[in-house]
Amino acid sequence: MSLQTALSGLSGAQTALNTVANDLANVSTTAFKSQTSLFADVYPANATNAPGIGVTTSSLSTDQTQGTMVPSGNPLDAGIQGSGYFITSQNGQQQYTRDGSFQLSPTGQLVNATGGKIQGYAVNANGTKAGSLSAITVNTGAVPANATSAVGLTVSLNSGDVPIPATTTFNPADSTTYNESTSVVTYDSLGNANRVGLYFVENPAASATVPSTWSVYAQPQTSAGATVGTPTLMTTLGFSTSGALTSGSPATLNVAWGNGSAASAVAFNMTGTTLGAQSFALDGTTNDGYAPGNYSGSSINAAGNVESTYSNGQTISAGSLGIANFINQQGLQSVSGNLFAATQSSGQPVVDTAGTGQAGTIAGGNLEQSNASSSQLLVQLIQYQQAYQANASVIQTEQQDGTRLTQI
Repeated sequence: MSLQTALSGLSGAQTALNTVANDLANVSTTAFKSQTSLFADVYPANATNAPGIGVTTSSLSTDQTQGTMVPSGNPLDAGIQGSGYFITSQNGQQQYTRDGSFQLSPTGQLVNATGGKIQGYAVNANGTKAGSLSAITVNTGAVPANATSAVGLTVSLNSGDVPIPATTTFNPADSTTYNESTSVVTYDSLGNANRVGLYFVENPAASATVPSTWSVYAQPQTSAGATVGTPTLMTTLGFSTSGALTSGSPATLNVAWGNGSAASAVAFNMTGTTLGAQSFALDGTTNDGYAPGNYSGSSINAAGNVESTYSNGQTISAGSLGIANFINQQGLQSVSGNLFAATQSSGQPVVDTAGTGQAGTIAGGNLEQSNASSSQLLVQLIQYQQAYQANASVIQTEQQDGTRLTQI
């Protein structure tokens, strides 16, 4: 009986040594989770006051605590700060990992080191996130031009300017026919950066109790500098006695550029424009158009969004990483490649995006290190070696006793 007991102890010590050896081998493995062998004692069935008959391995416990985050130098790498797992799909099989060593495949899909497709929520054409998980695909080609359809324009107008007489004919070449001028860029359907000259004319006040209105003339110019058509009275701005804009915005400018591009209809929104005792200034502009651009690179931000930049200054989101959590993380099954598989014990994944629900945030450009401690593992290695040797000594003693019995 003692031989059987010692054999179980030898087997248990070997299991523990194998577990420690695996942890030591993965001290430098990205996002590796160390394991501990758990044992249970064994007693004969239906026996009382009987000694135990050995040990059995009850389970392997995985330490799911987070490892240290270390910058990797790769903007596509990502570490999860907090709870959750990245979701991968390979050969139709969905698995989970804390290893955020990502790269782009030749077709622009975000993949891990083994080619598994990283799952997330793609961005639809209207800018909203898709409702179901799919592979995240980055456009690594060119981005076509987008014609300007809306310009935001905020201007500070000087109430101290001298009104232009009503009999004066506006002429952009004659600065005495207007008070102030500026220009903004608008892109046509081919991506040409055309300019629109804007000229502000203070009209004589209708009475001493109301501010003057301001006429806004527009003179489009092609990117080559040629004027397009004749100056257009685009709108007339009205103001309250406190200098707030009350009328004249938005206004639409229709332009046929004559350079092979489609005609443009550009809406000018001048909300926020003010009139007061201040110097004239162009306070801010926005523009929804842009020129064509080539792919520059991608990175992952704290919200788990895969953001791609292009040479035309545009940043386009390819989607948001899906982050999976489980009711029982200990129930996950470890598989090769820094991956875990869901089991009946772990439960089905609850999927969120980074920073929502139970999901942690993302440390872009960082990788989570292994949580295995070499110093602690070396101590355990000595302990299990001693346990192995002790049980081997028991077996050797049993063999010697058996030999003596056969010689009697």
